[in-house]
Amino acid sequence: MSLKKLEKLSQAANTYKAILNAMEEWVVIVDHQAKIFFINRPYARFLGVKAEDVKGKKVTDVIENTRMHITVQTGQAERLSFQKILGSNMIASRFPIVDQGEVIGAVGTVIFHDTHEWKQINSHIKALLAEQDFQYQKSIASDKANTGANFHLNDIIGDSQVMKSLSAKVTQVASGDVTVLIRGESGTGKELYAHAIHQLSDRAEFPFIKVNCAAIPENLLESELFGYEEGAFTGAKKGGKPGKFQLANGGTLFLDEIGDLPLLMQAKLLRVLQDREVESVGGIGSTPLNIRLITATHRPLESLIASGDFREDLYYRINVVAIDLPPLRERREDIAKLADFFLQKLSRRTGRRAPKLTVQALTAMLAYNWPGNIRELENVMEAAFYTSHDRKIPLSLLPTQVSQTENLSPPNHAPLGITPPIGSLKDQLNVAERNIIKTALIECGDNRTKAAKQLGISKSTFYEKLDKHGIS
Repeated sequence: MSLKKLEKLSQAANTYKAILNAMEEWVVIVDHQAKIFFINRPYARFLGVKAEDVKGKKVTDVIENTRMHITVQTGQAERLSFQKILGSNMIASRFPIVDQGEVIGAVGTVIFHDTHEWKQINSHIKALLAEQDFQYQKSIASDKANTGANFHLNDIIGDSQVMKSLSAKVTQVASGDVTVLIRGESGTGKELYAHAIHQLSDRAEFPFIKVNCAAIPENLLESELFGYEEGAFTGAKKGGKPGKFQLANGGTLFLDEIGDLPLLMQAKLLRVLQDREVESVGGIGSTPLNIRLITATHRPLESLIASGDFREDLYYRINVVAIDLPPLRERREDIAKLADFFLQKLSRRTGRRAPKLTVQALTAMLAYNWPGNIRELENVMEAAFYTSHDRKIPLSLLPTQVSQTENLSPPNHAPLGITPPIGSLKDQLNVAERNIIKTALIECGDNRTKAAKQLGISKSTFYEKLDKHGIS
């Protein structure tokens, strides 16, 4: 090893010497031969040695059960491993010091000086996380208790042009009282948009009631939707029970999976929507209704009409304004941001630092078609989060259907899901520049300073190009 690299190690140790000596954590630094270069005073005091006396000695001769020499040999970090020193179980971490690709030493820390201390800290962290989660759930419960809606338009992740257009349409539609039909494949976030429309409307302070038409048995649907009077049928609750329509009065009723509604109920629903009043099961009078109706389906209603499984008159009644949610494969540029959102969400829930996707893993995810859409992406990220090491998510941690090689270059899609160049030479150069910038951002984890440096341009020029190409 060159003298220059030894000098670098010395400069680093001397720079932080006062800080390291002031720390309660124990710190040791070794050189490329696993000889002690620096040991802070608290560590030396525990070992019963003087820091100056052990400098230059082999770390294995000074620290019991050390693995610092192994870290120097392998260049691999070891985090939070048990180490027995002078009869006490410690928890230690070891990290290689690398300069220009070469291991020039290693630094080791002992954070917890015995397992009892670790257990105490662990219990304290669990208590803090439980309190944080309690406050978060309390705020959500408060929102739900007030109206039943707890998602806003800002909760929807996506910077792609199709998502910006969708947000603009939702904002425009929400302010009126028009009936909305939300269409999209399973997992595209239909319920999220229903919540958002309600929150943006004049009815935001009133109830938001959701009904999953596919989840309620057919024989219970009428009483669930329209309510019932006391004695209306065997087992009817004393005093009766209001239905979802009555509960939603003044607010918004969201009928999810309306394509699964039985034909008989379709006829009754149509009558309620036409008359704007509802009669409970076993009732003798009608209740006037003042609701906004939002429906959603993943099924092709036109095909259901053709097969006789969905009423055409009801279709026109609910399809006043249609909002079509794009599948994830049509907004691939949002995948990286969505993935990071889910990882950060898990990080907040667990208190563990969020891992980062490797370029290979992200490339595979951008090429995959995501039949389960955003719900599938969230599940994949959750599995990867809990199985990741070294704060990275490599290709190997993704499910087979995502990581297999035949998915890496799907037909009709450009590499990384970016736009293929078309048009005049000027247009093609602009598209190519935009794709290069987007690829650099992906590879640099959306760090704009790093991306600018990687492309060899100044930060101000990089921001000008982001503006030029509408990349946010």
